[in-house]
Amino acid sequence: MASKSKFQAIRGTRDLLPPETALWNRVEETARSVFGTFGFGEIRPPILEPTELFARAVGGDTDIVSKEMYTFEDRDESSTSLRPEATASVCRAYIEHGMQQLPLPVKLYYMGPMFRRERPQKGRYRQFYQIGAEVLGGSDAPAIDAEVVEMVMAFFDRLQLPGVQLEINSIGHSADNCRRGYVAQLKSALEKVKDKLGADSQRRIETNPLRVLDSKLEHEQPIIENLPRIADHLCDDCKAHYAAVKHQLEMRGVLYRENWRLVRGLDYYMRTTFEITAAGLGSQNAVCGGGRYDGLVELLGGPPTKGIGFAIGEDRLILSLQEAGKVPLTTGRDVYIAWMGEHAHATAIRASKSLRAAGVSVELPPVEQKFSKALERASKLNSRYALILGDNEVAEGSWTLKTLADGSQQKFTEPELLDFLKPSL
Repeated sequence: MASKSKFQAIRGTRDLLPPETALWNRVEETARSVFGTFGFGEIRPPILEPTELFARAVGGDTDIVSKEMYTFEDRDESSTSLRPEATASVCRAYIEHGMQQLPLPVKLYYMGPMFRRERPQKGRYRQFYQIGAEVLGGSDAPAIDAEVVEMVMAFFDRLQLPGVQLEINSIGHSADNCRRGYVAQLKSALEKVKDKLGADSQRRIETNPLRVLDSKLEHEQPIIENLPRIADHLCDDCKAHYAAVKHQLEMRGVLYRENWRLVRGLDYYMRTTFEITAAGLGSQNAVCGGGRYDGLVELLGGPPTKGIGFAIGEDRLILSLQEAGKVPLTTGRDVYIAWMGEHAHATAIRASKSLRAAGVSVELPPVEQKFSKALERASKLNSRYALILGDNEVAEGSWTLKTLADGSQQKFTEPELLDFLKPSL
């Protein structure tokens, strides 16, 4: 029974404990493996950044910046924030380290904790974890958009994530009339039905009308369904780009569904946007979102740079895998060393070093135990084998290995034992 303490994890945060962390490790190792095959390298930006970085990149009027960031005044009176997302940090690093001098495009991925002061609920925490990737520099060729989507879908396929559904859209170019004209028309249409909308949607009419399309409130759905659609306002270039992205996805065998309401919540997105949902998460079922952001690096003081990326909500991804039973088996020890006698202790230490060097997981008890007690402990630790070392085994140089599942025993010399264990574990 856990002991009571006045100290507990802060609301909206939690401890990740074994054996659950084995699943987290498997997810992250899979990401590194899959992303590596697409030529991506890992970047590890700091958790702390200047507040102005996010105010400029994410948008000062967004909920993230205005309500949710953890911000404090540093000793030099500068404003510092815990990162609420990582794309802005990656773009800042791209500029700071002159990465535009590298062969383009630069392909980067990251993983780690983010922080937002939201209301905690299932799959949503104030310290949460993201796995993401960014492609910076080079062209805005539709094939780049499609390959980024292909990569994240390959990652989910490798994990056998159930019920995966990809939705795509284009929200036009922010610098052209298609986006500006559409937002103006959308705002005008929303003003006419403002009294029928909830408080959040009413506020977004002024700050970011596109976000109203994101609303999940049931009574707003019939209203939203009759609002102007971005597809009817795309300029010729954006239409051609969107059509080419869809063609590229089809060439790669990536199944998708178009969703005209799909907009990303951050100000820097343009053109291609996408979202991926999974099973087992209820209404909050999105596990990945991303899109193109060609003007973001320039907005942060860098050179004109094409960009596209995505972020995966690792907490929700893990939850979906757990709901589907895609959980690694509880890992025990490969070998529990049951030693008895001072001479056997020295041999047990040598044996543990040799076995661990060969990649075998070993539990070496620090003090001598009775044989029955040692086997009981080995079983509780879900050990596969018990290596029995007593005075006789040491004298003969013949070690007894007991298979705990069926109780069978075999004798080995030290080299034979290693040869036996390596292929069987």
